[in-house]
Amino acid sequence: MIIFTTNIGDITIELDVDNAPVSAKNFLRYCQDGFYEGTIFHRVIKGFMVQGGGLTADMDEKPTRAAIVNEANRGLKNVVGSIAMARTDAPHSATGQFFINLANNSFLDHTATTNAGWGYAVFGKVTAGMDVIKKIEKAKTTSVAGHDDVPREPIVIERVTVI
Repeated sequence: MIIFTTNIGDITIELDVDNAPVSAKNFLRYCQDGFYEGTIFHRVIKGFMVQGGGLTADMDEKPTRAAIVNEANRGLKNVVGSIAMARTDAPHSATGQFFINLANNSFLDHTATTNAGWGYAVFGKVTAGMDVIKKIEKAKTTSVAGHDDVPREPIVIERVTVI
């Protein structure tokens, strides 16, 4: 279990190591290394998802480890409260960034082993703190340094506790 202490409240995450071992262990290692401390939720799209885990409040991107294999084909679904690996258009490009689904986003699930069909790998779920996620969802956003949907007031992960 992981607890993110943010400047607006705590979020508790349960990892699914059995069904998404590579993604869950990758996320856990970033947590254990303190990587997420001082990062922000830098992309918030109401009714869709909140994304974080890679940028500081100054919008500086943190250096990451190598990309991991995409496990979206292992059966976990992008449903409300699930946490998944963020990535570029390349299916196997996820590193440290993640997002939490605000809706049942089945269009993000795996459908085929093609670039368009790979989907986004879910590796856990929020077990407490969805009220905090809802606060994040309501944040007023703007564009900053080439990034859209950035909260005007930084929502910072201040501390990460691994239980």
